[in-house]
Amino acid sequence: MKLYGNANCSTVKKARDWLTAHHIAVEFHDFKKSGLDASIVENWLSQRDQSELINRKGLTWRALTDEQKQSIKDDTSALALMIDKTSVVKRPVLEQAGRVLHIGFDPLAYAHLFNKEVKS
Repeated sequence: MKLYGNANCSTVKKARDWLTAHHIAVEFHDFKKSGLDASIVENWLSQRDQSELINRKGLTWRALTDEQKQSIKDDTSALALMIDKTSVVKRPVLEQAGRVLHIGFDPLAYAHLFNKEVKS
């Protein structure tokens, strides 16, 4: 199992803390430091719509020009953007054996995904 994200992102930190607290081992890939291979993003795009993978609420997206934003019309343009500006990827992305399990972090979704009891 692999978790992709930015180590400094508060949402990624929450996901990592949740996984650790529930004794779920994951390999962490910090794409801010290590980048993203096109093959990884192509795999994600084969499973999920680019609208799920691109964080259109974040600072990186908001810093793009209107022309850049409007140019993201298909998987090819989304791929180029996500490789060039990894911070635009909604994070974290949790995958197992190449299969995207979850995008973002929600403790209830993780509890369901890992068949863990939900604590109130």
